[in-house]
Amino acid sequence: MANDELSNTFSALADPTRRAILTRLAAGEATVNELAEPFDISLQAVSRHLKVLERAGLITRGRDAQWRPCRLEVAPLGTAAEWIERQAQVWQSRLDRLDQHLQDTQDRRRKAQQ
Repeated sequence: MANDELSNTFSALADPTRRAILTRLAAGEATVNELAEPFDISLQAVSRHLKVLERAGLITRGRDAQWRPCRLEVAPLGTAAEWIERQAQVWQSRLDRLDQHLQDTQDRRRKAQQ
C-alpha cells in the first residue's frame, strides 16, 4: 500500500462515513461523541475512522482538559483538489482533440459526398 500523502488522502476519502465526518468538521471543531451522533455505529468505530483521517493528515485532535476536539485540516484536501484539477485539464484537452478530430472527419465526409 502506498504511503504518500495523496494516496492516504484518497484512501481516507473513499469511505462515506469519513467524508461525512469531514463535512461536519468543516462547520467547526467537534468531539468524538458529537461526531458519532448521526451514525448508527459504535464510538469505537467512529474512533477508528478518526484515526484513519488523522493518519492522512485530514484532521488533528487538540486537548482542552478532558475535551479532545477534532479539527479539519484542509491542506491535504487542497493537494487532492489540485491533482484532480490537473487530471481534469489533461482529460479535457484529450476530449477537445477527439472532438476536433471527429468534427474534421465529419467535415471531410460531407465534402466527399457533395
